[in-house]
Amino acid sequence: MIEIRQATVADIPSQLRIAEAAKQIMRASGNLHQWGPGYPSADVFRLDIERGGSYIVECDGEPVATFAFLPQPEPTYETIVGEWETTSEPYHVIHRIAKCGQQRGIMRAIMEFCMERCRHLRVDTHRENHIMQHLLLKFGFHYRGIIYLQNGDERLAYQLILPPRTS
Repeated sequence: MIEIRQATVADIPSQLRIAEAAKQIMRASGNLHQWGPGYPSADVFRLDIERGGSYIVECDGEPVATFAFLPQPEPTYETIVGEWETTSEPYHVIHRIAKCGQQRGIMRAIMEFCMERCRHLRVDTHRENHIMQHLLLKFGFHYRGIIYLQNGDERLAYQLILPPRTS
């Protein structure tokens, strides 16, 4: 059974382990440059936890994935080579999605979790991360252009705006 819960500082070792496993999956799929040495660090996970937006995905009680789900603003999204569909509606950002192992349904659980909490989502990924690009399109995200991280690295930006909920 898949469950999602907020991460605590005690989860940082699991998050680091999951991130390292995710890097191995990335490298095996040809994504050689995303998440270099030391990223994401314990400090990055700690900051996400302090902001109240760090999550652990458990499968049968075992941590198997992690992600950040944070409210705007995302400073690196202020300038885009392309165009966001809307800039006036509040949004949440999904960052640092990582999983270890071969468990199925993890990305679906993460996306459903986020979509239930916010109807306007933004995410970015590395040009070499073809797995994530495929998954984002599968879940209805649209490619919007290129954003640049604070260190100048480019990322492909995606956006999903769900229709208003009806009661």
